[in-house]
Amino acid sequence: MPHFIVEYSANIEQELGLPVFLPKIRDIAVKTGVFPLGGVRVRAARRDHYVIADGAPENAFVHVTARLREGRPFEVRKQAGNAIFDMICDYLQPIFDSRPLGISFEMQEIDMDFNFKKNNLHQIMREKYPEKNL
Repeated sequence: MPHFIVEYSANIEQELGLPVFLPKIRDIAVKTGVFPLGGVRVRAARRDHYVIADGAPENAFVHVTARLREGRPFEVRKQAGNAIFDMICDYLQPIFDSRPLGISFEMQEIDMDFNFKKNNLHQIMREKYPEKNL
């Protein structure tokens, strides 16, 4: 874990640059030292139907949700969350400067009693990148 879900209003898709933005989220998550590379998932969901503030067509949003395995200490989550949100805001600054834009980020802990998974990615990442001590 974690899973990052980027929701965004369709009216900024061209400006958003998802092929650059999504790897940046992955990279900052791993750089925090809190999340292993093999556990990080980043995906985007374009939202075609939305109403933002007064409904003006230029209004836009980007909301990122991070879903984490439970159990990390508060301070660890807070520091990682601040680093990730800072990167998101820095990346989106040019859009923010050019139009009405709401940027939000939320970290959620997943109840592991109701989280089911099968994953060989951690093992493959360790084998693929032995120099990184994953």
